[in-house]
Amino acid sequence: MDIAIANVHLRTAERVLIKMAEFEARSFEELFQGTKSVDWSEIIPKDGVMHVVGKSIKSTLHSVPDCQSIVKKAIIKSMSESYGIENFSEDGPVYKIEVAILKDVVTLTIDTSGVGLHKRGYREQAGLAPLKETLAASMLLLSRYNHDFELVDPFCGSGTILIEAALIALNIAPGVNREFVCETWPTMPSNTFDMVREGARNAEKHKDIKLIGYDIDYRTLKVAMENAKKAGVDKYIQFQKRDFMEFSTSKKYGFVVSNPPYGERIGEKESLDRLYKHMGYIKEKLDGWDFNILTSFEPFEKIFGRKSTKNRKLYNGKIKCYYYQYFDNEKIKNHGDALINILLK
Repeated sequence: MDIAIANVHLRTAERVLIKMAEFEARSFEELFQGTKSVDWSEIIPKDGVMHVVGKSIKSTLHSVPDCQSIVKKAIIKSMSESYGIENFSEDGPVYKIEVAILKDVVTLTIDTSGVGLHKRGYREQAGLAPLKETLAASMLLLSRYNHDFELVDPFCGSGTILIEAALIALNIAPGVNREFVCETWPTMPSNTFDMVREGARNAEKHKDIKLIGYDIDYRTLKVAMENAKKAGVDKYIQFQKRDFMEFSTSKKYGFVVSNPPYGERIGEKESLDRLYKHMGYIKEKLDGWDFNILTSFEPFEKIFGRKSTKNRKLYNGKIKCYYYQYFDNEKIKNHGDALINILLK
């Protein structure tokens, strides 16, 4: 049940893994024996398809293909002893096994998710530089987002941040509408995921929330609208063909959470000065709004004109970025502190 709950409900994790073993290994023999000592038959059936992947960092056993081969042989040997057979058809359910070696410590895991958890099932189309759903959810949780206030993404692209904000505000489980590889496993009771999905749907909330997204390209906005519709949250989001330079609001308090262009993506770093300078000007006028900006542009604070309250290092794919956060509204700040304290317990 815990595996199903984690897969359906986790917003920021990429995968849910079962840890099978952890041991030191500086030779192939130690790797083989450590892997063989695990009772793999507790999870993998006779006809299980076993895909072994691997990585090695700062370890004596640095050849990943060799390590993968040794681990596969050791698993087959262990299962052969457990099942009393020599040959395995491998035409049944799939099991992805990872051998991860860090400083000579081996960790063996089995992936229960299959496709990464960032794949919620609503985004079949994306913009030119899509933001992973898991990263968007992380940005929102770190922003202390409170659905009682308006949230604007003035560079919304395919709408990921706004859709994730709607899922959070409405308590919609991110994985409720997708499938997971472990659902095909004979060791997973057939109704487990159905029960978890039903519980998740019963916990969903319906409330008035205001989410607004700008983009200057109508085709991109059309993709965002289609994604929001597929996620079932289109009625909660207003998409507008609008330039950020035209940003305006009548609300005294609110949030900006955004992943604006940052050079690597648009190829014109000279234009960033004007963009970020204007962003700082807007923030100065909206002193009751919290701004949360993800960018790889290191001089951001200097151009923006103000030091951030928080500056966190995050990765957008392989691009190292900085999440500049400006917390100014005490109501929002207090709400966020309480939320983060709950999450950390």
